[in-house]
Amino acid sequence: MSLTSKVLWAMLFGIIIGLIINMTGVNTQGSFVHEYIVGGLFMIVGTMFITALKMLVVPLVFFSLISGVLGIGDVRKLGSVGLKSFGLYMMTTAIAIATAIGLASVILPWFATVTQSSSATFIAKDAPTLSSVLIDIIPANVVSAFAEGNMLQIIFFSILLGISLLMVGAKAKGIAEGVEIMNEAMMNMVNIVMSVAPYAVFALLAKAVSELGLDLLMSLAGYVIVLILALMFHLFGTLMLVLKFFSGLNPKIFLAKIRDAQIFAFSTASSNATIPVTLRCVTQRMGVDNSVASFYCVLPRLEFH
Repeated sequence: MSLTSKVLWAMLFGIIIGLIINMTGVNTQGSFVHEYIVGGLFMIVGTMFITALKMLVVPLVFFSLISGVLGIGDVRKLGSVGLKSFGLYMMTTAIAIATAIGLASVILPWFATVTQSSSATFIAKDAPTLSSVLIDIIPANVVSAFAEGNMLQIIFFSILLGISLLMVGAKAKGIAEGVEIMNEAMMNMVNIVMSVAPYAVFALLAKAVSELGLDLLMSLAGYVIVLILALMFHLFGTLMLVLKFFSGLNPKIFLAKIRDAQIFAFSTASSNATIPVTLRCVTQRMGVDNSVASFYCVLPRLEFH
């Protein structure tokens, strides 16, 4: 059985077990199931797995981007790849936002009559100014940027270091080979961590469903329907048209090759944790050169909070 099939079965069993625990009422506060199964085993396994993947993100992005820059070998070509990556990301993001807003404005009013009122309030953080966003791209302390996992600063430093190594020329050959070896080692670490993905996905879903229950899930039906429709439209509509127009590749083959990353992103709801899986699918299953994959898989993760 493939890893994808194992994860799908794990998702199904996790939902079933979670519903059984919730509907039987054995997950009450202080009970054995609550303390040692849901809040113990499920929580520990799921959290350790997500943490392990997040542990790989920073070194994987660092070595992958440097390896990608060195693999391109030409600063002018590097600029072209970077601009295309950013342009593609901005275009698909704009379409995704428009799709979500459009679907929400049409579907959510249908559920307004059954939505329960709440006294809870939410205070959003103020959006940063453009000047602060641009200034924060450059790390004042590289070690601090790596320690805090500031992806924007790490990406900037990695690309700048890769360009600098290109400028050194032949004398940097040893470092380039070492970076390539480390990049392969990180991909092997991803494979090791992913070997336990089915068990972790089962634990994550079983814990979430056992705590939320069917009633709460049904009350969120409007949000869930809008989310699923928006994701399906963006995936099978927008992105497949872009894929066919710019590359001429068969969308069915692409979806089959990238399936592991899609299922994992859906089951964990963590885009950062999905970066290692995405890079593995793109480079190992689709045969994309790392010099290109590192940009198109990592650069779209830039987040402006």
